[in-house]
Amino acid sequence: MNEEIHNAYEIIKEGGIILYPTDTVWGIGCDATNTEAVAKIYKLKQRAETQSMIVLMNGEKMMYNVFKNIPEVAWQILDLSEKPTTLILDEPRNVAKNIIAADNSLAVRIVKEPFCFKLLERMKKPLVSTSANISGQPTPIGFKDINPEIIKGVDYVVKLNQDKIAGKPSTIIKLTNDSQVKVIRK
Repeated sequence: MNEEIHNAYEIIKEGGIILYPTDTVWGIGCDATNTEAVAKIYKLKQRAETQSMIVLMNGEKMMYNVFKNIPEVAWQILDLSEKPTTLILDEPRNVAKNIIAADNSLAVRIVKEPFCFKLLERMKKPLVSTSANISGQPTPIGFKDINPEIIKGVDYVVKLNQDKIAGKPSTIIKLTNDSQVKVIRK
């Protein structure tokens, strides 16, 4: 695993994009602070930049680097969640502008999965995570289901968990700074 973390990190720090296993489905990722790398993912997925993507983080310190105000209920939801949960929070900062939604929010998930967690430790920056499919096509449930165009379009494919069948995509909950809570996906 350490070799894969090293290889993925080297690509990411040079502005490349990777294909990697997450705690849910296979993802396409890059440094969430690199505007050009984020644009490469939109192009590869044939996705409009108006459709924002999820960003992975590895804990509180990274969360507070990106969000000045995190509603207390966010920590309660994360503590009580039994499955991967993505939160959409208001007013992100210190990330690429083209990853922020039109309403000035950003979707984030704190990961526990060892590869992602350790890669984030090494990067010291958030990691983009979007499903490994062309926009509008079904989300692949395993590595073997990923469109060859996606595999050819990334700069590096992580050689871990390629036989694993994906879990379900994460629950998505939108939390606004004025304390509104809305479940987007269960």
